[in-house]
Amino acid sequence: MALRSNEITYSAPEVGEHAALRAMARESFAATFGARYDAGPFGEFLDETYGPGGSMDRDLGNPDVRWLVAFHRSAPVGYAKVTPLRAPAVDPAPGAVELQQIYVLAEWHGRGVAVELVEWALRTAVARRAPEIYLTVFDHNERAKRFYRRYGFAEVGRCTFTLGDRVDDDRIWRREL
Repeated sequence: MALRSNEITYSAPEVGEHAALRAMARESFAATFGARYDAGPFGEFLDETYGPGGSMDRDLGNPDVRWLVAFHRSAPVGYAKVTPLRAPAVDPAPGAVELQQIYVLAEWHGRGVAVELVEWALRTAVARRAPEIYLTVFDHNERAKRFYRRYGFAEVGRCTFTLGDRVDDDRIWRREL
């Protein structure tokens, strides 16, 4: 069932939309983080993550992963995915889940897309009877941290993200449900 909000339609992605969704995710990640990394390792990461057969493709075929995509006309402009907990959280409650990704193209920031996606993720976690939901966020992404605080998330730990020779600090955040 698709949800509508102004000119945006929200629904789970269909198989025929996977390539466009991977391309949108790649564009969003590259625009946000591309300047931080050397081009060679960054391109390899993008291919391994967002290319055909990459980790995003595997998650799109995984029945334990839930997706909601924001479409403008028929083009994806954002998405969220809820997975079983993958972050290295300390002492998580059994059944905890993770808002593993929430990406919105820059031109759609501030237009309510992320709000719809995070609220869907919270409803999805509650429907799965998860006792808590986690996410990770780049330590210097202040905009994202402000956004997550509005939804009751708080920092509970640290982890790292390695790309090529660069190791960045991420923070683990949690919200009890």
